Amino acid sequence: MVFQSYALYPHMTVYENMAFGMKLDKTSKAEIKARVQKAAELLQIEHLLDRLPKQLSGGQRQRVAIGRAIVRDPRVFLFDEPLSNLDAALRVQTRLEIAKLHHDMTDVTMIYVTHDQVEAMTLADRICVLRDGKIEQVGTPSELYENPASLFVAGFIGSPQMNFLKGAFAEKHNCTTLGIRAEHIEIVDAADAEWTGKVVHAEDLGSDNYLFVDIGSGDPLIVRRSGKLATTLGTQLNLRPVAGHVHRFDANEKPIR
Repeated sequence: MVFQSYALYPHMTVYENMAFGMKLDKTSKAEIKARVQKAAELLQIEHLLDRLPKQLSGGQRQRVAIGRAIVRDPRVFLFDEPLSNLDAALRVQTRLEIAKLHHDMTDVTMIYVTHDQVEAMTLADRICVLRDGKIEQVGTPSELYENPASLFVAGFIGSPQMNFLKGAFAEKHNCTTLGIRAEHIEIVDAADAEWTGKVVHAEDLGSDNYLFVDIGSGDPLIVRRSGKLATTLGTQLNLRPVAGHVHRFDANEKPIR
């Protein structure tokens, strides 16, 4: 198991932390050294083996915790939100390391608990979405993204979150809640528009732009546009959902196919 809080022994070196479980199993010193060295090379922490946990960064501590699990040669890894204590840059770096580990250890199952849907989407072969202790949906990342089995799954999977429209906006599509993702909204001529509104906020992320458009539905509609886009606040836009990409939900928050 790899814990959220690292759970390293502060008075032991990295080597001793990684070797401790094997010592309890009375593994030979030679075998312990070989396994620790192999895991350290895999995680690129060979130069840290003589250090104490307090001398390590958060990302390094988490790699030690992963290494401690690897040396036990497990059939199953249990990851309990292992990246939640790391800053944004370290989360990305450590996520890549876990993904590489997953690809390299082809005969090992990894069960990974997270509240971060980006981690779930990028690391998982299959995702199980839980809500209040009950399973909402199980499937591949693309299945959950493209065909959510409930309003909760639709809102949880995807960044930014799926747009949800109610009232007259949803009634026009014969549903209680209408869902549409930011990339599935087109900017069109007035004659082809289903919605019209003003830009109240814009986020330039370099490769993408997110426009927040007030169409009178409550929360602004988020529209994703690729590349550079010169749009000023207050600009009026005519919008239309891409055909075949709207998600309709009934009063019980279940999809209408």
